[in-house]
This record gives sequence, C-alpha cells and structure tokens, in this order.
Amino acid sequence: MIEPSTQPSKWQIPFFTIWTGQAFSLIGSRAAQFALVWWLTDLTGSATILATASLVALIPEILLGPIAGAYVDRWNRRIVMIAADTLVALASLWLAITFWTGSVQIWHIYAIMLVRAVGGSFHWPAMQASTSLMVPKEQLSRVAGLNQTLNGMLNIAGPPLGALLMEMLPLHGVMAVDVGTALLAILPLFFVLIPQPIPARVDASQKPSIWTDIRAGLRYIWGWPGLVVLIGTAMVIKIALTPAFSLLPLLVKAHFEGDAARLSLLEAITGVGIVAGGIALSMWGGFKRKIYTVMIGIGVLGLSFILLSQTPADMFGMALGCFLVAGIMIPLVDGPIMAILQGTVAPEIQGRVFTMMSSLLWFTSPFSLAIAGPVTDWLGIQVWYLMAGLLCAGMGLVGFFVPPLMNIEENANGQSTLAEAVGSASPEPVCVQIE
Repeated sequence: MIEPSTQPSKWQIPFFTIWTGQAFSLIGSRAAQFALVWWLTDLTGSATILATASLVALIPEILLGPIAGAYVDRWNRRIVMIAADTLVALASLWLAITFWTGSVQIWHIYAIMLVRAVGGSFHWPAMQASTSLMVPKEQLSRVAGLNQTLNGMLNIAGPPLGALLMEMLPLHGVMAVDVGTALLAILPLFFVLIPQPIPARVDASQKPSIWTDIRAGLRYIWGWPGLVVLIGTAMVIKIALTPAFSLLPLLVKAHFEGDAARLSLLEAITGVGIVAGGIALSMWGGFKRKIYTVMIGIGVLGLSFILLSQTPADMFGMALGCFLVAGIMIPLVDGPIMAILQGTVAPEIQGRVFTMMSSLLWFTSPFSLAIAGPVTDWLGIQVWYLMAGLLCAGMGLVGFFVPPLMNIEENANGQSTLAEAVGSASPEPVCVQIE
C-alpha cells in the first residue's frame, strides 16, 4: 500500500499513481463518447436528439450534485472513487452487450449517459477534494495546469482514437475498450491511501444531518461575494456554451459538410490548444491576480466563437484556427479558478462547495439545451455560435468593473465562515498529512 508522504517533496508518487490510472480511463471514455455521439449524429442528424442526450447527462449533476458532495465530505474518498469507476465500467459493459446482440436503441444511449453522469457526480468532487490534500498548496496551480494539459491531450487523442476504433471494431468492441481502461483507473486505488480531513469537532448527540451539511455549504458560498458573482457570471456563459459544444457534430455535418474524420480533427485541434494553454499556465502561472487571467480568457474565447459563426462553409481551416484559440483559452479560465478554490476552501467542506458550484453552473444548461435544439433546427447552427461569442466577450469585459469579482482572492472565505456555517465555534485543524 502506497501511503501519502508528509514531506512536500515526496507527494508525487502516490498522487501520480492515481492520476495516471484516471488518465487512461479518461482516454477510453473520451473515445467511447466520441463513437456514441457520432453514432447518434449519423443515425438521426437531429440537433434535438443531441441536445436531449446532453440534457440527460446533466440531470444527475444538477439533482445529485449537492447531495453527492455532502456524502463525499463524510465518506472515504478513495472508496467513493472506486465505487463510481466500477459503476461506469458496469454500465459500459451493459451497453457493449446491447450493441453485440443488435438490440441497442437510442434510449439505451441516454441510459448510459445518465449512469455515467451519476458516477461522475461522486467521482469528480472526490478527486478534486483529494487533490488538495495530496498536493502541497504551492503546487496546486501547476497541477491545475497539468490537468488542463491532460484535458487537451484527451481532445487530441480521444476523437481520432474513437474514429480509429470505429473503423477497426464494431461498437460493442469500442465499449469493451472503455471497460478495460476503466479497470486501469480502479486498480491503483486499491494500493494508494488518500488522506482524509478531520472535520470540525461536533458533539455526537448533535451530529448534523446531511441536509444541514448541504445548507452549510450553501452558507459558505453565499458568504463569499466574489464567488457568488463568479458563479453568476459562469451560469450566464453556460447558457450559451453548453449547446455550442453539444451541437458541434451538427456544425461539422450540416455547415461544413464534414464527416467523423473532420469532427475528430476539429476536436483534436481544440486539444492542441488546451495542451498549449495548460503548458503555458504551468510555466507562467498567470497574472498575479488569477481572476485577471480568467476574465481575459473568457473574453478571447468569446471572440473566437464570433469569428467561427462568420466562417464560410468552404473555409474549414479558419474554423480550426478558431477552435485552436478557444482551446488555448480554456486552461486560462478553468485552471486559475480551480487553484483559487483548492487553495482557499477548507478541505472538510470542499466536496460540498465543488458540487454545489457545479450544480448551480449546470442548472441553466437544461433550459439552454431545450431551447437550442429547436432554435438551431429553425435558424441554423451558426446563429447559436454568434450568440455564444457575443455573450462571452461581453461578460469578459464587464467582469473587470465588478469589485467583488476582481477582489475574489483577497476576500476569500475562511475557517471562520466554515465554523459559523456548521455551528461549531472552534473547528479543529484539518489533518492533511502533507504540509
């Protein structure tokens, strides 16, 4: 069993043992997801079908997020990740069987996306909260950049791998590969210990209910004005960007008259941008005020979508350039935000804070997806990309004139707010085992 070291210089082995297994699993999942989305696109050619698939995947994130986060803060996070990965692997195995027997239907795809989302609702906060306990605080920005680089590499490797697997294997074979890579994520978790935080000391007779824990998380967020504004800004942007990315296969097929190879190329070039942005963030670290990096990234991301919306059908190369720029901006937005939160939010409440934020952000997505499908079927796919670009560019600019947002790091919530939220006057120090 690999135990996390108390020495800052020896945190890499346990952390990256888990991280590597998760990376292999994500590669398989990304390839399988590409294959399933293209299967739906090729079979139906409907924006409404694609939007519905995305909507189904969001339901657990919205409804289960706060509850999952509260339980993640109570349970052993390593066990949570093992259970979540196992659930996803079993679901992929079931779908492989339906493809193999020729009994697959569209609702089966919806079902697998729903189950994957349930697993992710528990796995994501468990992994993020574990990261802040396994990685020294001064290294969190670098790890955030590394995670963004991985995300970019997944965009590069996932779609081409998915397209290649579709050429070499039937769909049940592609799903079998996904099951195999999921096992690579589960295995390391049996051999690596993950430190657990010691929560605030509370009398056993007054142990809070799960709903009390959830309310404590909401109070924690509400007591941080900059975070409230940031979440509100992100919710508005999500309204536009969620359909924009969900309907990308239709943009390739309907506007650029492309095939799976072109879609994989577009997603791969986005991945190249994310890798470049992640490497830049790891080396540069962003502006001294991390929020400046975030808002500039949002603005430039919006400009790239505006240009994309005006790209003629015969200029696919320009579209590649737009997605390259968008990819570079993604780590510059996501990385600093996660570094701010992992470095300032108390570890014993991180599961709740992360999942509540995620649920609030995705709360608007079902409405935007419900509207985007019919609107793009009626007005054309490019209209939505223009709207998304204008909204992002505007929010990126306006954000610089909102003091709570610009001062989010200086006014970060702390242990005193946590103590007030959970009703403990004197919370115990968090046991992180890594200084």
